[in-house]
Amino acid sequence: MKLVLGYQVDVLAKKVVEKELTKIGVSYKYHNSSQIELLEELPCPVFQKLKRNLEEYGIHIKETQQEQLIQKIKDTVSEIVHDDHYYSFKISSILSDKLNLSYGYIASTFSEHTLNTLENYIMLQKIERAKVMILSDEYSLTEIAYKLNYSSVGHLSNQFKKITGLTSTSFLRIMRRRNLLYNKINNG
Repeated sequence: MKLVLGYQVDVLAKKVVEKELTKIGVSYKYHNSSQIELLEELPCPVFQKLKRNLEEYGIHIKETQQEQLIQKIKDTVSEIVHDDHYYSFKISSILSDKLNLSYGYIASTFSEHTLNTLENYIMLQKIERAKVMILSDEYSLTEIAYKLNYSSVGHLSNQFKKITGLTSTSFLRIMRRRNLLYNKINNG
């Protein structure tokens, strides 16, 4: 028997972190999906054990200021891309305001530490959200372009094809066929 799993990474990571923090008996408070405040100091050996236990699950504690800044940038980009209320603002302005840093500094730090440009990372996040929106059948391509702050449907379409290698129509058709085949196989 095969199991096909679907999961949300942030939910899974949260459960693992909660389990590990409960194991060591430390009180904590969540700030967002990647930021937890420990409400008490941990002795170094306990911290190292927690760190090793989390790394077994592929969860890494960001210890340096640079690592923490990169994570804040990623979290903020994700928040902006997934929150419809930001659709009419420039991501660069929102990032600068939220992180209280110049966009130039944010972009150069991001590139230096990830070996990817911030603009490319933002584009990848927007295309991932576009995929979800396309598959939902709730939005037209025009609405998706508007919600993701693209200047036109053509701009979205060009970036979508550049990243996925497919037009949005081909992507939708392939995913529908795949889901149909999957349902046939699993439902006999």
